[in-house]
Amino acid sequence: MSNTNSTNLPLWVQDREKVISSDIGVEWRGGKRPDYSHNDRVFQQESKYDHPEGSLEAIAHNLVRTFEMEASNKINPEQWLSVVADKFRMSSNGGKEYTAQEAGKHGTYNLFISKNKHYDPDKETFESSFETFLTAFPNGFLWEVIEVLSGPPNVTFKWRHWGTFKGDFKEYQPTGETIEIIGISIARVTEDLKILSVEHYFDNSKFIKDLTAGGCPFHSQK
Repeated sequence: MSNTNSTNLPLWVQDREKVISSDIGVEWRGGKRPDYSHNDRVFQQESKYDHPEGSLEAIAHNLVRTFEMEASNKINPEQWLSVVADKFRMSSNGGKEYTAQEAGKHGTYNLFISKNKHYDPDKETFESSFETFLTAFPNGFLWEVIEVLSGPPNVTFKWRHWGTFKGDFKEYQPTGETIEIIGISIARVTEDLKILSVEHYFDNSKFIKDLTAGGCPFHSQK
């Protein structure tokens, strides 16, 4: 696929806000559209990569951000534009494959974080995980494509996920440091760029280790 004007591309690989505004009949969590305006301002300040409009990097970036928005905010996976809902599968590090329904029910944090002494995804709900990480990262845990290594139908891309640890995480106080994860994903897509499956590869223990490495637990001060 060569570079092209984004307006000629499917809606789900255009800017995320266009997908949000095209919401006739959409069942939103909480009954209203999500507001990413603050996160987007932070993203503009902290993003390290400026991919040309219509490039493979920009297309992959928009597609994944749309998927994350839909999985987090659209109750009904059948209304997710970014995926083929009845075929979609998602996994990390060669582990269990999850359906769109499971991603929507449990939340992506709970599917990607391995059970550990600080966080047990089996005991967390979608709502509790969302609140936990929104508290720890009030400016958002942001995501961007670094580079695309191969194009459709099997899109391989490198990415970074990051946020500033500015709020409490469980019993740990914030350090103000940037928590960053680097990973690689392989997304199998249809001709019109909907996701059929996506495999993520990254150190899924680093996230929690970084959150609990420097902050002093409240109980240590008692």
